[in-house]
Formats: sequence, C-alpha cells, structure tokens
Amino acid sequence: MNSPATTLSAPNPNTVLAILWSGLLCGVLDITAALVVYGTMGAKPLRLLQGIAGGLLGPRSYGGGIATALLGLLCHFVIAFSAAAVFVTASRLAPFLVRHAVLSGVLYGIAVYFFMNRVVVPLSAAAKFPFSFKMMVVGVVIHIFCVGLPIALAARRFGGFTV
Repeated sequence: MNSPATTLSAPNPNTVLAILWSGLLCGVLDITAALVVYGTMGAKPLRLLQGIAGGLLGPRSYGGGIATALLGLLCHFVIAFSAAAVFVTASRLAPFLVRHAVLSGVLYGIAVYFFMNRVVVPLSAAAKFPFSFKMMVVGVVIHIFCVGLPIALAARRFGGFTV
C-alpha cells in the first residue's frame, strides 16, 4: 500500500506523457512552419537555427556553424516542452482547458506568441527586428496551429482526461 506522501510526490504518468507528446508535436510543427515560412523568404535552415541560438549567444551564434545550429534546435525544443509543461500543469488546475481544448489551444497559441515576442526575445541576446504587422499575423497563425492547438489537443488526448 502506498503512503499518502508517496502517492502525492509520484508524478502522474499521464501528465508526463501529455507533456512529452504535446512538447514534441509543438516543437516539430513549429520549427517546420518556421523553416517553410522563412525559407520562402530566402532564409537558410542553418541560419534560422543559429538565429534561435542567438537568444543565448548573440550575433556570434552565426559564426558557430552546425554546433550553434544544433544549440538553436535544442533551445527551440526546450521552449516547446516548457510551453507544453505550463499548459498541462494549468490543465490539472483548470480542467476546462482540456474540456474546451480547441478554444484553449487557440488562445494559448496567441498568448505564447506574445509572451515570446514581447518578453522572451526582448530579454534575450537575439537580434532585434523592426515590427512588421504582416509577420505578426503570420506568427500568430503559426502559433495557433503549430503551438497552441497541438499542445491543448495532445494534453487532452494523452493526459488521462475523460471529456
């Protein structure tokens, strides 16, 4: 028989599974969208990934070759899994987030976009670009479909929720 302390401190395997799947889906879909969208504008994948690493390293990330590109990819997935963990944890406290996963996912994608662009990027060492309404709309749409919705739907599917 498990003691109450053991039961309370053991992570719920459904929570871990929900974070793993939602973070993986978010990370893969978001980086794919970024590579496609920025690729159509002429950006090379290596340079894009180095730009993500620029959040930590600043402009010198562009001189680091494949190593800084891989660091950028790692940073991207750390952020994706962090966003997933925040949503899954919040859904444990507020189950309506998974009961209304589509609406929650849309709103969460928008929230993540603005948090990243108004808090994280300005505080990082990444290159700063002038505001573009077009790129904001593109970014919000990507975050809705490639961040918020996959996280919310995977949290509902794999989180052990009965809807």
